[in-house]
Amino acid sequence: MRPSRCRNASPCPVPATLAFCWAHVRRKFFEARQFAPACEEVLELIGQLYTVEADLPEWYALSKEERPAVLAQRRAARQQHSAPVVERIRQWALAQRAAPGSAFCKALEYMLKLWNGLTVFLDNPVVPIDNNHVERQMRDMVMGRKNHYGSKSKRGTEVAALFYSLIETARLRGEEPGHYLRRAALAAIQNPDAVTLPESQD
Repeated sequence: MRPSRCRNASPCPVPATLAFCWAHVRRKFFEARQFAPACEEVLELIGQLYTVEADLPEWYALSKEERPAVLAQRRAARQQHSAPVVERIRQWALAQRAAPGSAFCKALEYMLKLWNGLTVFLDNPVVPIDNNHVERQMRDMVMGRKNHYGSKSKRGTEVAALFYSLIETARLRGEEPGHYLRRAALAAIQNPDAVTLPESQD
């Protein structure tokens, strides 16, 4: 784990850990399976990882008091059930032989090159197994890109980005975005210096 770098080249106060997406790895092997039947085995193993994830409790909308127990539960389940599967995937990959430049070879190289980042989720219960959720959040912005031309200024785009961030954060925290924005606006009217963030909903 290396500390991230700010623009002024000085270390940022919070170190960053790079995690990678199992959905992208799965996609590579899914595309290669028509040329390499061996891909079926690793696709089945990756499917087992997602089966474990489907049974894990979510944590981001919980109160601070509830989070530690749930995060501990998530980590324990991943260590017990997912870690052995991940090791089987690694051993399987190391035992494979593929023609250079083939789709199968590229899929193997892609996974092994990113291996350290692909295993971060095993020890960190906050890290998701893939990036699908973020990509789904970005879809709204991409689909509405032409509408954003109406911002007409740098300030307009900054305000739009601010609202997108607040709305998605409210959703993640379990608070209805419209309710949160109204609550934040009323708080700002009463106290212009107030900063009102979305709340976890028990």
